[in-house]
Amino acid sequence: LDAVLKGAFTVPGDGNINFKEVIEVLAQNNYEGWFIVEAEQDPAKANPFEYAKIGNKELVECLNLYDYEIKRPDPLAKRSRRVEIPERINADGLVTLPLDYEAVEKAALKFMKDGIKAIAICFLHSYKNADHEIKAAEIIKNNFPNAFLSLSSEVLPEFREYERTSTTAVNTYVGPRMQLYILKLKERIAGLGVKCSPYIIHSNGGLLTIPMATKFPEKTCLSGPAAGVVGAAAIGIEAHQKNLIAFDVGGTSTDVSLVLDGKPFFTIERNIAGFPIKSPSIDVSAIGAGGGSIAWVDDGGALKVGPQSAGADPGPIAYNKGGQDITLTDANLILGRLNPNALLAGELPMDVSAAKSTLEEKIAKPLGISVEDAAAGIVKIAASGISRAIRSVASSKGLNPIDFSLFAYGGAGPLLGAVVNEEVGSKIIIIPSNPGTICARGILLSDRSFDFVQTVLATLENNGWEKTLTAFKQLTSKADHWFELENISAHSQVVKYYIEARYLGQSFEVRVSSTVSPRELTQEQFVEAFDTEHKAQFGYYIPKRAIEIVNCRIE
Repeated sequence: LDAVLKGAFTVPGDGNINFKEVIEVLAQNNYEGWFIVEAEQDPAKANPFEYAKIGNKELVECLNLYDYEIKRPDPLAKRSRRVEIPERINADGLVTLPLDYEAVEKAALKFMKDGIKAIAICFLHSYKNADHEIKAAEIIKNNFPNAFLSLSSEVLPEFREYERTSTTAVNTYVGPRMQLYILKLKERIAGLGVKCSPYIIHSNGGLLTIPMATKFPEKTCLSGPAAGVVGAAAIGIEAHQKNLIAFDVGGTSTDVSLVLDGKPFFTIERNIAGFPIKSPSIDVSAIGAGGGSIAWVDDGGALKVGPQSAGADPGPIAYNKGGQDITLTDANLILGRLNPNALLAGELPMDVSAAKSTLEEKIAKPLGISVEDAAAGIVKIAASGISRAIRSVASSKGLNPIDFSLFAYGGAGPLLGAVVNEEVGSKIIIIPSNPGTICARGILLSDRSFDFVQTVLATLENNGWEKTLTAFKQLTSKADHWFELENISAHSQVVKYYIEARYLGQSFEVRVSSTVSPRELTQEQFVEAFDTEHKAQFGYYIPKRAIEIVNCRIE
């Protein structure tokens, strides 16, 4: 929080810029007075606090039966803090066993006595009928008003119980800390005289209001890289290059993403610190290669770079902050690829001689090569790792990186663009101006958005299309209510429709998008669109095979 405010008041090279004036200028330039803050919370790094779960005890400990060396992260809710509640709603949404109110009240009182601060409520088929979860939340609030509550029917109202439970657990785990952080940020910004409320970027490249971000903090996981992809896509369109492989090289990692026809690729499910999270997000793949990546020699005498990182503190040896390991940044400084007097407008001078002597001692002499050759090798190895990641991301989608322009950004991306492209083979490399600000630029280009989803699970032969239209009618009502709460005028409203479907018997879904309401489409038009999308993603389609509608989604 202090870093955010310090950064707002510290502008290298110009101490006369007034923070409040900057916000007011943004407000006058069609940003509707938005002051936007990127918030990320990694559940693996968050300080632990007390958290409990109501629902199935076993689900938070599912494991891969075929991996004999798997090291699972500790469950976010200890077994002693998971409580099963007698109730049952079946897969059709019908109550077969009423909710046991006394059991919920007893659990709430136990959690309060144990000092629990956050509670997740996850019942088996709540995606079909949320009544039991809603009633349980009411009982808990009456007995434990200060608890942070997450309902799986609100966080992820979809089938697949494990993913829904895991996503709700992560949301609950980071919730209290994120809530405290965001509310403090809002108060301190208001104290500076800024009248507009902050917005938080989320993983699908849109913006969340403060209430939404504090209620659904899991939506902000990996939001920073997502903002960068939004910025890269916008610049690509301006440069008449709509197909991009964007890679953002920062201090500790490189984020790789694809943009096709000006639109980023999206994913529904991702893994954060070993916990699956299911939520629409821009598809970003990360590897451990950045400016702070440490160069080292293994037992076999081979030069390696990363995945260990010196981070920003102590950082590279040249930073003079106590760093002891040679990093990619040190190598770039030694080769003269990075100006030692230009970082932070000269406010962060570099000690290149210290980096040279350490590189000679730890890398060059053990390998029997010159300092310059060792530095060049470090750069080449780091670039090769990034190139492999780029080729892997493209090939996993059935695409050839040669057909894409390479977009290099982030603090170290442009430094490595040409070296990376020696192996990637793209015909065009795009280096944006101010490449370290692309994520911030992406945030400013983003709109407020939210996703609504409803599970259908019906084949077209079994009235699936009629159920799909009913689901979209209900989702549209929720979207209209959201527009009203957000005070978004009718001419500014944009709705995107998605149907996630599969051939009967498949265990994965294909996402079919539409800019018009499915109520304006026929079943035959949907089948044609589904077959086309399935062939585009997997190289084939199966005519006349039964199609099952899984989820309906509105953004």
